[in-house]
Amino acid sequence: MEYVYSAMVLHAAKQPVTEDGIANVLKAAGVKPDAARVKALIAALEGVNIDEAIATAVAAPVAAAPAAGPAEKKEEKKEEKKKEEKGVSEEEAAAGLSALFG
Repeated sequence: MEYVYSAMVLHAAKQPVTEDGIANVLKAAGVKPDAARVKALIAALEGVNIDEAIATAVAAPVAAAPAAGPAEKKEEKKEEKKKEEKGVSEEEAAAGLSALFG
């Protein structure tokens, strides 16, 4: 996510979203940039109107979850922890990016 956030920071600062720009933002945040991930992000953002993508993502309706009983909430928390422990591959991350930006 830090790669996407770095692109959003550059865009918000009215700076061009480039490989060097993303790498510099990541370095400033103390993250060692992975050149392959930076290139994949730039490729995914090519031709994407970031303002439009953000507006569309913010305006997307969110369905309310039904109220769960106390026992159900405990089970959900355990399942969420298990899901968080699993890592996301670069392919899954790239697929998520394409869904987010177009």
